[in-house]
Amino acid sequence: MTMFRELHADRFVMPNAWDAGSAVILAAAGFPAIATTSAGIAFSLAKGDHTLPDGAPAVSREQMFDRTREITAASAVPVNGDLEDGYGASSSQVAETIALAREAGLAGGNIEDYDGRELYDVELSVERIVAAREAAGDEFVLTARTDGQLLRTPTSLSDSIDRANRYRAAGADCLYVPGVNDLDTIRTLVAEIDGPLNVVIGLGSSTLTVADLQAAGVVRISLGGSIARAALGFIRRSAEELATKGTITFAADQIPQAELNELFARASTGQDVTESGS
Repeated sequence: MTMFRELHADRFVMPNAWDAGSAVILAAAGFPAIATTSAGIAFSLAKGDHTLPDGAPAVSREQMFDRTREITAASAVPVNGDLEDGYGASSSQVAETIALAREAGLAGGNIEDYDGRELYDVELSVERIVAAREAAGDEFVLTARTDGQLLRTPTSLSDSIDRANRYRAAGADCLYVPGVNDLDTIRTLVAEIDGPLNVVIGLGSSTLTVADLQAAGVVRISLGGSIARAALGFIRRSAEELATKGTITFAADQIPQAELNELFARASTGQDVTESGS
């Protein structure tokens, strides 16, 4: 866990896994840390994530942590958890979620200020981060996420910056303002937020690159559910090809079975999966 905290003194990329297999493959690519994705986990369970229609199935905290434990057990690098809004409005519920995150082997986690319908009141949001910090201890890297820009509400950029700085003062180690996809605005966030900034790429039609963001001063880059959604997109395209054409050109992109067997065997014995060159 200490290693994960130290990563935030420099710049790094942290892609998001949704199960043990994807975690092993991402770690094998050489990334120094990975994260979970609530969207990817939800979709793998045939459930929805965020802004759900009334009556749509959502992932419970218990289900999310069942999968999280599988990911941390498989990963040879630190794992940051997508902890939603802490699975409850109250500070005590957030603190309980952080305690569960530590027990699940997470090196850090995000707490957002959005309940699925609207932003929490800023004073309550600050109290929630204070409680999260107290539950987190010294080594756990606490990320505070504010969703005003992602929701496209009347929330101004200055309000999001103010929230981020108040969360930083309340004990957050890293700040996260999703929904900002242009470099000039990201440079403003870097300049005006008093702490390491996480930026997510791969949402919508953004053309941002790792090089762009790191040159702008972004410390941590994540991908949210982008890889998981791309994988599901591949499954749908493969199914459509098979159903309409009867061909399987998609099979050319598969990882050979022997390679996967070797990779997962090495991971299960605690060996460095990057040694195989996979």
